[in-house]
Amino acid sequence: MAGRRARTGQGWDASPPRMGDAADPPRPRRGRQAEQSADEPAATPPRDESEVVREICLRQLAVRPRTRAELAGALAKRGISEEVSAEVLDRYDEVGIIDDAAFARAWVSSRHNGRGLARRALANELRRKGVDGEVATEALDELDEETEAQTARALVERKLRTARGEPDAVFRRLVGMLARKGYPPGVAIRAVKDALAAQSAEAAEFAEQIDADALADAEGELERDNR
Repeated sequence: MAGRRARTGQGWDASPPRMGDAADPPRPRRGRQAEQSADEPAATPPRDESEVVREICLRQLAVRPRTRAELAGALAKRGISEEVSAEVLDRYDEVGIIDDAAFARAWVSSRHNGRGLARRALANELRRKGVDGEVATEALDELDEETEAQTARALVERKLRTARGEPDAVFRRLVGMLARKGYPPGVAIRAVKDALAAQSAEAAEFAEQIDADALADAEGELERDNR
């Protein structure tokens, strides 16, 4: 019996082409650059500078009230042009979003009642906030001398509850504490003297020896010399 004829790979007994053989037409390949371009989002147009200014200002004001000078400083740090900053801040002035006078009144009330600061210390703080001198003076005028003296006395009485040491040392510490809070020498010395006089017999005896007016004048002269 004759053997089966072996395939020659040509003609009628040729094997069918496989996938990927040269017989298949080449498929076009997408380049990597084309794929990346399709995946990347379209570039967003640059934002309007006025919109950026408004966003910065509103974020600043959401934390606490700000003066115009504070907002202008924050915008300058972000590289915003002075022209655009002024345009937006002028508009905020007009509609009352920025109100330096209201800020100054609220600052004086809050810092005096909360920290016991006197007018001199408050004036320094308002100046650092960029509040105009006349605007600051109007706000400070709402804090009269009688109220300032009462606050000084209350501060001293509170400190005396835990004060330790000889009356003269306590006196110096308390006068220094009031001076750091901005109280004039006369107000500070009288407040401490009156509080010591009501504390104990020993403290009262020491307080009687204090010439508040003479000490206040001496402190005032020393203060003027140091300016």
